[in-house]
Amino acid sequence: MRKSSSRSPFGWSNHNGTVTVIEAPIARSYRRRAVIAFWVTSAVVGLLAATVASHYLHPILGALAGVAFGVVLGAVVFALIVAWPVLRVFWHWLPEILLGLAVVYGWVALMQSTPLWLSLLIVALVVGVPAAIGPVRRRVMSWAWCLIVRHRLRLCFAAFIATNRHGSLPLILLARPTPAGERVWVWLRPGLSLRDLEADGQVQKLAVACWANEVRVMRASRKYAALVRVDITRREPLAHTIVSPLPDYVPADIPSNAPTSPGMPPVGLDLPEVPDQPVTVPADAPRPRKPRNPTTDTASPSGFDPSDYA
Repeated sequence: MRKSSSRSPFGWSNHNGTVTVIEAPIARSYRRRAVIAFWVTSAVVGLLAATVASHYLHPILGALAGVAFGVVLGAVVFALIVAWPVLRVFWHWLPEILLGLAVVYGWVALMQSTPLWLSLLIVALVVGVPAAIGPVRRRVMSWAWCLIVRHRLRLCFAAFIATNRHGSLPLILLARPTPAGERVWVWLRPGLSLRDLEADGQVQKLAVACWANEVRVMRASRKYAALVRVDITRREPLAHTIVSPLPDYVPADIPSNAPTSPGMPPVGLDLPEVPDQPVTVPADAPRPRKPRNPTTDTASPSGFDPSDYA
């Protein structure tokens, strides 16, 4: 007979085994931290609350009120820490959740305020006009790639980039489109550094996982080493041919013998006539003396004239 596997607090059982949403070691680690946080929060908050309440109530009633307040606040902290792995999943999918809620509630509000044919016409215009206009369509697709890239980077961190012993993944922050692709800000957890992302070809693996041409990872803050920036390159905007409008401003009826500007360089300069070696003055050549003014200059009795060495 097959032994029944132990159930995880975030999983369910079926006929083939146990399907877990959160891994068992991660759940146990968060549960241990939640227990410690409960006792520490209850003790510290209960003591402080009892001290404050004793000034307004009877000491016994103040102590009981402080203990009750500490236990309640400790239970809240315990619940938040235990549920954080699930809350983190909601954080990962927060843009998609908000977008889905906006679409559903927007459609319901539109159906309640307009007839069916008008609702369908408005939806067709909202969806069809951006799809038909090229710049708007490309802008929408660039923001869609930002949502996709956040999940691809999270998959990379969970698959082949080392994490700490608690299994805490880096926190994927904001993402925005750039002319070359996308730019994502990531907050690294303890146990992971920028050097770990650059070592052993991890950057190339990130590029493959993000379906990109190139990925560059660099620091995003001089103050915090944990804040890094991931630049994902999908296209080379500087490699496209740009047609210059300057030839359109040149008139077409310029005669061939038109006079040139005096400031133009000479035409037909024969460079071989210019000597390659610079002209040097011999070291023993006599220096020209400065002519003396008999009305202002006076010779020294010894015959030394400082102007000769000027």
